[in-house]
Amino acid sequence: MYAPERQQEILRIAQESGRVDVLSLAEEFQVTAETVRRDLKALDRAGLLRRVHGGAIPVGRLGFEPDLAERDAVAADEKDRIAQAALVELPADGNVIVDAGTTTARLAAAVPVDAALTVVTHALPVAARLADHPGIALHLVGGRVRHRTRAAVDAWALGSYAEINADVVFLATNGFSPDSGLTTPDLAEAAVKRAVIRAARRVVLLADSGKFGQEHFARFGDLTDVDLLITDTGLSPDDARSIESRGTEVVRA
Repeated sequence: MYAPERQQEILRIAQESGRVDVLSLAEEFQVTAETVRRDLKALDRAGLLRRVHGGAIPVGRLGFEPDLAERDAVAADEKDRIAQAALVELPADGNVIVDAGTTTARLAAAVPVDAALTVVTHALPVAARLADHPGIALHLVGGRVRHRTRAAVDAWALGSYAEINADVVFLATNGFSPDSGLTTPDLAEAAVKRAVIRAARRVVLLADSGKFGQEHFARFGDLTDVDLLITDTGLSPDDARSIESRGTEVVRA
């Protein structure tokens, strides 16, 4: 296969899958990783792909935000394992913030019905999963609700979180990496995520490995803001060590 044919196929895979990674492409096309990197560099220069850590994403992906149902169906098994691993981080009789996200919503669904907690959230899916727990004092933060995430944003939400001191926040993100930090497609969502980080003494990030290396439009923090990252075994041991070298503990569920 000639280089232009291979690059055209790489572009097709990226558009269908949302991203490509170097090692998978090298195996599929039976070429070296360096050859794939040259292909990605050529596609990046042509404005057809955007290179990210370990691979590339289609141009326009930085501003793309799939709806809630589509995101929830991605890496479902990994998200369930992450949610189960996060249960041990719930403080006994403490107070927590649960951020808006598909993995944090799975954590809410996994909370035992007899749990005794104070929970603050701006996410309607999270609140719906906890509303029938008799031992949970649930506080729903208000604001403008975004259709794509069912999460409250803007001044009301920001003002509420400015008055809270939580034991721990369970944080969600659309992308994370040591260099680009924590990113999400929407500026209003990013502002609320910054506010919940400030509102908690401990930050636990729940993010599947497919989000590693992804970059989105709005940056809301660094990995150094995160005390604990709970992800899945798709994150390589080398990448986990790279993150831990900057002070963030990593659990691969």
